[in-house]
Amino acid sequence: QVQLVESGGGLAQAGGSLRLSCSASGSISSFNTMAWYRQAPGKQRELVAEVSSGDSVKGRFTVSRDGAKNTVYLQMNSLKPEDTAVYYCHAQRRFLRVYEYWGQGTQVTVSS
Repeated sequence: QVQLVESGGGLAQAGGSLRLSCSASGSISSFNTMAWYRQAPGKQRELVAEVSSGDSVKGRFTVSRDGAKNTVYLQMNSLKPEDTAVYYCHAQRRFLRVYEYWGQGTQVTVSS
């Protein structure tokens, strides 16, 4: 059973930074895709960034991965109050069918 465990969330001030981590119970190389999503109160879950083989910068956010630690990261800079949400790690594996895995989420709250 695949487990994804996020950590690193918390309270930050506007303009600050946080780094989220997602640790997988198995090799992250076994997944076809991994991504970070977020869901703000009263809103639908939305894609933040996909994790590629190298670092990827999505505006204020940078995603990266460490295969040796089976961990992916989301570095968030210049945080804004609208970044407040629960952030989820997602992984997908495709073999005969699609297998999707979600972490439990980590809360990020940005104060103005």
